[in-house]
Amino acid sequence: MTQQAERTRRIPLSRDRVLTAAVVLADEVGIEALSMRRLAQELGFVPMALYKHVANKEELLDGMVDTLVSEIDPPARDAGWKDAVRLRVLSARRALLRHPWARQVLESRTNKTPAVLGYMDSFIGMFLAGGFSVDLTHHVMHALGSRMWGFTQELFPDSAVGTAEGTADLPPGAQAAMFREMAERYPNILKVATSSAHEDSVVGQGCDDQFEFEFALDLLLEGFERLHRQHWTSMPKKTSTPTKP
Repeated sequence: MTQQAERTRRIPLSRDRVLTAAVVLADEVGIEALSMRRLAQELGFVPMALYKHVANKEELLDGMVDTLVSEIDPPARDAGWKDAVRLRVLSARRALLRHPWARQVLESRTNKTPAVLGYMDSFIGMFLAGGFSVDLTHHVMHALGSRMWGFTQELFPDSAVGTAEGTADLPPGAQAAMFREMAERYPNILKVATSSAHEDSVVGQGCDDQFEFEFALDLLLEGFERLHRQHWTSMPKKTSTPTKP
């Protein structure tokens, strides 16, 4: 054992140390390669030592989500509800992008830890503090869905319709043939998917995920604001029953 590993081993284990190490390891090797045994090896302990702090792999994953939540900025003070929500969503997205495993783990969680519940509660609180009714806030949260965590399902993942990476390695003739087939079979998909190119796109001519995420978020926020101003409610309006003469 190296001197560095020996020094690391002398540091007592704690739940925070286990979770921090798990996040770092998952960032490096991916969530599929993360195991209690491998994590214990990284920390310089036997696997049984970890179970004093996390009962099993599922509890470890819950704790990793809690660590992710702690990286999200708190609601901005002295900001209107729209700015506060937007800033918090984008902070969640930055945290998510720092950890490639985060989305998969978030989608797999069925247990809502106190940290997760606290995040949801404070998120709802931004709308209520902005004067939203409980009824409208309920529907707003459904509309936001996973955007609250900084992600949403992409319409065209990996530029799947033949732009950039999809045909880059094909000879020109094969590329042309693929485009012709797409144009004949799925003309509308091809037209939309190849309609725009963003200079800062991470997939060349394809969609800029960050741009599209913020575009949809701003549309939702504008819609929420309009409904709030209109005092919208999902409750049916009461109609007066005509009285009998």
